Amino acid sequence: MLVIIGSIVVLVSVLGGYILSHGELGALWQPYELLIIFGAALGAFISSNSMEVVKGAGRDVVALFRGPKYRKQDYVDLLSLLYDIFVKMRKEGQLGMEAHIEDPANSTLFSAYPRLVAEHHLIDFTTDCLRLIVGGAMDPHELEQLLDVELETHHHEAMVPALAVQKMADALPGFGIVAAVLGIVITMKSIDGDAAVIGEHIAGALVGTFLGILLSYGFVGPLAAAMEARVGTDGKAFECVKVALLANLRGYNPMVAVEFARKSLQASSRPSFQDLEAHLKAAR
Repeated sequence: MLVIIGSIVVLVSVLGGYILSHGELGALWQPYELLIIFGAALGAFISSNSMEVVKGAGRDVVALFRGPKYRKQDYVDLLSLLYDIFVKMRKEGQLGMEAHIEDPANSTLFSAYPRLVAEHHLIDFTTDCLRLIVGGAMDPHELEQLLDVELETHHHEAMVPALAVQKMADALPGFGIVAAVLGIVITMKSIDGDAAVIGEHIAGALVGTFLGILLSYGFVGPLAAAMEARVGTDGKAFECVKVALLANLRGYNPMVAVEFARKSLQASSRPSFQDLEAHLKAAR
């Protein structure tokens, strides 16, 4: 929603200031300039990225209009799931988790949280970490280093579409200049014509530069920044799992381990201790 609001503010501010300065709105309507700029930018974007990145950028842009991927209730469920896992490991030992790890979709632990089970990347990350704990007898420091590497890799992969869109934003002013130069070329063909016609052609050429800069810094650049911010926000769920698992491996009791994980969340989406405790008591 903020992406839409911000874009409207940019558009109203620029066009409003132009109109209030006695500019003619029709002079800015240059569909062929838009074709050159948008077409060239899109073509460069496609040719410089893999199909996976192109599709990922489309998915990420659409996701911006749906709001945060993980909301406060999702984090309550995630912390509750981690608590249930740690309690079971204390009661039945680490080997008691093997069946749940191998088939989380049919696990009584995981299936109690259908919204989380649908997040395959998060569940895979959780089960892979548990598999290392159950079968690897790893030292907490060794596991932490391994998880840091995995999270860094995951973050880098998730950031690629946003970086690709940012590169397209950086290229838009250049394509605006291309459109402007082509407009000047057309103007030069009519150099011996009426001054009003020449002025109209020059104005159209200058609009190309204007559009390239406006699209870059007013729309596409902020869109890429929003995509980048969303990657960081969504990655908090993985960080939460990491903190909880390491705390449990270091010997903290389930409630304390979950509290460590809760503290790692951003304040805007972090459930309160009372809300989490009440949820766990109700689940029991």
